[in-house]
Amino acid sequence: MKTINKIMVAVDFSEFSLPAVRYAKHLAEDVGADLLLVNVINQRDVDMMKKVAKEAPNFPFETYLEEMRQDREDRFQQMIKDAGGEGVKVKSVLRIGVPYQELLKVIEDKKPDLLIMATKGRSNLVDTIIGSCAQKMFRRSPIPVLSIRSDGTAA
Repeated sequence: MKTINKIMVAVDFSEFSLPAVRYAKHLAEDVGADLLLVNVINQRDVDMMKKVAKEAPNFPFETYLEEMRQDREDRFQQMIKDAGGEGVKVKSVLRIGVPYQELLKVIEDKKPDLLIMATKGRSNLVDTIIGSCAQKMFRRSPIPVLSIRSDGTAA
């Protein structure tokens, strides 16, 4: 069995993210691993705001994007604090793009040993239960993927 030195957690800042980060933090403590929290600003949302900026020349697109980045960095810090992350080494990565594609790029770049993702658990439809991004990661990830339920238990 391969040693787990770095655990990557896909964070979308939904209500499901904190239980996944807490689980990952406890696992990281148990195995002596570092945590890598990753969030992707969806390219679809960025493209929509670019269209708004074209129609409304006074709309400060670059300012909007920078404020979005700063907000997410602040939310990373709050999430680490809420998860009790002071016991492990934690880094955060923020990307813009198609979420599953960017997550795969982070895996390639940062070389984590395990990916943890939260499930949504709202109905029995696959995309809603797991999430379309999570479903794509289960099929494409070159590393093991651990699914965490909204109650913080492994699925």
